[in-house]
Formats: sequence, structure tokens, C-alpha cells
Amino acid sequence: MGTQKKGASRGSEDPVELARVPLQAILLADSFTTKFRPITLERPKVLLPLVNVPMINYTLAWLESAGVEEVFVFCCAHSIQVIDYLESSEWFSQPNFTVTTIESHNSVSAGDALRLIYERNVINGDFVLISGDTVSNMSLTQVLQEHKERRKKDSNAVMTVVIKRSKPSQITHQSRLGTDELFMAIDPNTKQLLYYEDKADHAKGYIYLDKLLLADNPSITLHNDKQDCYIDICSPEVLSLFTDNFDYQHLRRHFLKGLLVDDIMGYKIFTHEIHSSYAARIDNFRSYDTISKDIIQRWTYPLVPDVKFFGNSSIKLERQGMYRASEIGQSRSAQIGPFTVIGSGTKIGNTTKISNSVIGEGCSIGSNVSIEGSYIWDNVTIEDGCKLRHAIVCDGVIVKSGAVLEPGVVLSFKVVVGRQFIVPPYSKVSLLQQPTKQDSDEELEYADNSIGIAEISSITHTVDKLNGEITNQPFETQCWPTSELGTGGAGYVWSICEGGHDEEWRHSVAPIPADKLSEAIHAADDDLELTQDGRSLPPSGELKPDSNDSEYDDDGESRDDSIYFEKEVEATFLRAVHENITVDHVILEVNSLRLSYNKVAADCAGGLFYSLMKLALETPHDSASELVQAITNVLAKWKKLLKYYLAEIDEEIEVILKLEEICESTKEFAPVFDKILYQLYDLEVIQEEAILRWDDEKKDADESDKFFVKQAEKFIQWLREASEEEEEEEEEDEE
Repeated sequence: MGTQKKGASRGSEDPVELARVPLQAILLADSFTTKFRPITLERPKVLLPLVNVPMINYTLAWLESAGVEEVFVFCCAHSIQVIDYLESSEWFSQPNFTVTTIESHNSVSAGDALRLIYERNVINGDFVLISGDTVSNMSLTQVLQEHKERRKKDSNAVMTVVIKRSKPSQITHQSRLGTDELFMAIDPNTKQLLYYEDKADHAKGYIYLDKLLLADNPSITLHNDKQDCYIDICSPEVLSLFTDNFDYQHLRRHFLKGLLVDDIMGYKIFTHEIHSSYAARIDNFRSYDTISKDIIQRWTYPLVPDVKFFGNSSIKLERQGMYRASEIGQSRSAQIGPFTVIGSGTKIGNTTKISNSVIGEGCSIGSNVSIEGSYIWDNVTIEDGCKLRHAIVCDGVIVKSGAVLEPGVVLSFKVVVGRQFIVPPYSKVSLLQQPTKQDSDEELEYADNSIGIAEISSITHTVDKLNGEITNQPFETQCWPTSELGTGGAGYVWSICEGGHDEEWRHSVAPIPADKLSEAIHAADDDLELTQDGRSLPPSGELKPDSNDSEYDDDGESRDDSIYFEKEVEATFLRAVHENITVDHVILEVNSLRLSYNKVAADCAGGLFYSLMKLALETPHDSASELVQAITNVLAKWKKLLKYYLAEIDEEIEVILKLEEICESTKEFAPVFDKILYQLYDLEVIQEEAILRWDDEKKDADESDKFFVKQAEKFIQWLREASEEEEEEEEEDEE
């Protein structure tokens, strides 16, 4: 029936009839990379749990909600696992949503995949191209309409790529997703993509643009603050272009860049920027961490833990971003901190502390265990006294008593860490020995050798025998040296290849370490000297000096980044509160966020002050005076943290402005603005000069903007009089 509809629709030129063509999508269930090794040697990336749900479910759920009716899932490495999972899931039985798998055992790139799909002749019109590790809640209506309108006017407009603003760190030259700084040149009028470079050499301090590009385009906007969402709207010609050119392997590095420099065929690529919607691809372990946090903090709504969609189980949202399944066993003395997810069937022992982490289903966590910023998958056993910080622990792992996982550790399936053993930072551990080659197609060999015995009993619920026992492999390991993971341990610690240390900390779930931050800051200082020579890369903006394109206003588009930043600062602060983390450690983490989001000290102060005020508001109180007392107590305790970011008077004024903003949005604070301002002064968080300068700056403001100044009028007058008295006394002393 579906095929007949498509055929009938294709024969009509009427726009209404054309609209009836079912929207199709190609979903690549293989990333054709090795960034998630050693995990992906045993399970395909799209089936890895993201906040306890296989990644592919987020992609499919979004495609269905966005109006896609037919999805072709291309399976390559571990294809049996992907196909078995989809066939046993609810995706194969949805009305008006068809999922079809296409299997290949020898494709080694996205180009190979698209060539094979072209041969199958299953795509009948414009289609969505996406990988199964993408999370989004955007609407496709506008971008599809833009693409179709362009195609009517210009048949060479074959692709529209979705982008989103994401300002990279000037220190690390990375986005918050751990991806390299991306440079794009876009025609601000037509939105045509003219230049794309994700591997710029920052040591040179410049990028090269062809003179013809500038000559042929009267106005170009050069950006380094855009994120490629890896969601593409494609015309059918895209598939034939891959077939015509076997050099096209990688979607961006080969195909997209190839079309941009091909001046013979004249094909064009356009961009569609989203603003309030969410879209991001899990490219590495850092983006896995970032997107997990975004899901927990509900940026991806409705694809969040407490809303039922395919692949997730019933879970309840509690205060401060805590999610707990109904059937868990938690000791009364155990502390579950903010932004944490606990899966069903998990048991947590006495005095254990868990914060900013995701715990899977069926886990057993002993007593006096500390878990911070980590991802614990299903059926994991963590014995008494263990400490885990910013680690990934796969299904079936056993961490024996007293063991420590340092930041950045990845433990693949069924690894055993011996008693009291300390796994060094950024270690990757697997029951499989490290391959001697690093080819991206090697996972095909691993998957092919385990055909028939790689079984998934139920990925969504419990995975006791994910791959069974892997046998008949050249890298088979029946015995493991205890020296690698301590007494009773089982697994191989993979070595980091030469030159790969930078990649480890850049792409890890762990925050950037202090020594690397220091090195990056020194490098940035050197770049500053280049800036003074006029040889550094320019900020994003028009290359045409007389352009007046308000759409690219930096202030307006920075709101999203600012909100993300404040959420991250709040999460860091709440973790410090619940786990008694030292101020120095909090400063280190906030500084890491500051660099990642390219923020200044005033932004840190504002985010921390907001977090302090929110904590005070959540403290039980029955009156305004009790609320003021709660604020005073919180400010007194965390004064050192806040003061660290208030080195200048301007930064103190920013805190007062933030207080105004908070009081405007929260009714409980508004009546006691003047009393809070006094406490900030009395505790020496802000100085008299900052308050008086704030008052002076408000003199020419609109009356509506003077509400809180008038409320604090008596206090400000008292300050001015006291200041005048001091000046008179000083004059008398001089006489």
C-alpha cells in the first residue's frame, strides 16, 4: 500500500499531491569511527545506553514525532545485534511509521552505505539523513519547506544542513561537545554554505579562503560559533552523487567539502539554523557526557527520563533534577545528589553518596561508596568502599571493595577490578586485548567472528549475556594477568598510542585537568600576542564591512549558551553542597566550565550567585525574615567561592544586576531586595563603591527600572552620608 501511494504521488505535479509523499529518512546505525573503543568492539554504538535508553531510540522517537513515515536503518558493524534489537522492539509495529533494516557486511564508510542504498532504489524523494547517535526535538516543518522552495527555484540546491549556535572555548578551541572548532562561511542573504573547515590549524593563526570565493559572493559571514547538528535534508541526487564518485567516503570531509569546491557541476548546499530547539550528535565521550546532562536537565524535552517513549521505563522526577525508578532498594543513610538517575532494580548501601551520575538497572552498589559524574550501566556490582569519579562502567562489570576509578576511566563489558586497585586516569579496560591495527572497519571483523553467538537478551532491561562468550577469535583471551587490574582482576588496560594523550583528556567524560588548563591558558596568552600583531583568526562576523545583518547579533544568540552555562554551574555548586567538596575544587570545576563556554569572571559570579540564592530559597522558612537569614547563612558559608570571581568593581555591579533579575522573577525575593543588598555589603561580598556606582548608573534609567533602587534608597543614602563623613574626617586629620 505504501509503495502504491508513493508511486501515485510522484506522478503528480500538484503541490498538495506532492505533500502526500511519505517523508523518508536514512539512519546510519554505524558511525564508522573508533572513538568509543573498546566498548564498540562488543556492542554497536547506537545500542549503547544514553541515560539508560539505547541511543537509537532517541533518534527514532524524534523522527517519528517529526513526521517521518519511513526509516531505512543501515546496519554494518554488529548488524545482527542492531537488527535483532529492532525486530524485538516496538518500532516494527508502529502505525504510520515503518522501520526497514538494510544490512551490509563490507561497507567501511558512510559513502559505501549510501551507494548501497542507491542500488536498492528505495528512496523516492527528499529524505532526512541522520546517524543513530543523534538527539533532537526540532521540528522539520520549516527546514523541509525551505529546502523544497529552493529546489523549485534551483535544482542544484541538493542539501540543507542543520546548524546551531555553539561558541567554542578560545582556550581549548573545542565546543561543549568536545568537537573541534568549526569554521563556516555562509551567505547571510541566501544561507548558502560556501566554506566548511573542522580541522583548522590554530598554530598558524589564520585560515585560507579562496579569492574567487570572495570575488563571486558580495557578502559572506564567517563563523566559528556554529555547531554542525549532522541532520541533513537531502534531495535524491545526493545518493547518485555518491555513486558517481567513489572518492566520497566521509559525509563532511569528502562529500560536503567536495561539492563546495566543485565549480563544474554547480551543486549547492544551504544551512538552516535552529535557535530554541535541541539537536546534537554523540561524537565522543565528552559529547556523551554533555548530552546526557542535557537530557537530565530537560533541554531535550519530551525525550527525557520521566516521559514515556520507546526504550525507557517508568521513572519519577524529584527535586533538584533527581530521577528514581519506583523499584529500587536504597539505604536511608545513602545520599542521592542532584541531576542523578537511578534505574529500576538497583540497590544502594549505607552511607553511599551518588551525584551527577546515571545508574542503570539491576546494579548492586555497596556501602560507603562514592560515585560522582559517572555512568554506570546495567547489572554492575560495586563493592564497599569504592570511589568512582567521571567514569564509564559497562554492563556486568565488578569493581571489588576499596577500588578506585580515577577520572576518565572506561571499563568495557564484564571487566573485573581487583580489591584496593586504583585504575589510572583515562584508562580504557577490556576483556579483549588491544587490536594491533586501528582501522575503522576492524569492528566488522570482530562482529563477523562472533556471528551466531553475539546475543542480546534484552538491551532495554537486563543484559546479562550481551555477546555471550566470544570464541574462535585471533585475540581470544581466556586468562588475564592479575597484575593489570589487581588481585582477582580481569581485563586488559589498553595503552594510549603516541600523540593520543591530548585526545584522551579532550574527549573524556572527565573535566579538563588542572595542568592541561594551565597549559591551554599559557597557549592562549601566546595567541593573544598574535592578536596584537593582527594575525589571529577574526571573530565570527561579516567579511563585508558595510553589512547590517541583525540576525547574527552576538548578544541575542548567546542566550542559549548562557543558560546552559548557568545550569552547569548550578549542578557543580549543588554537588559541592551535597558532598562537602572544598571551595578550591569547585573553583577548578567552574574554571573548566568557564573555558568550555568562553565566559568571563562576571558570568561565573552571576551563575554562582543565582545558585546560592536558589539554595537559600529551598531552605525551609516561614517568613521574610527567615528567608533573609537563610540567604545570610548561605552567603557567609560560600563567600570565598563568590569573592574569587569578584576581583573588579564591575564584576560586583554585575552581581547587583543579577540580584535585580532574580528579584524580578521570584516574588519571594522582591520585598527583601534591600535587606539582601545590605547583607552582601555587610559580609564584604560587594563594596560600597559598587553599590554607589550602581545607583549612579540608574539615575538616567526609566522609572520602571528604578524599582529596586528606590527600595534600597535609605540604605544607599546611609552609605553616601557615611562616605561623606569619612571624607570630612580625613580632611580634618590632614589639617
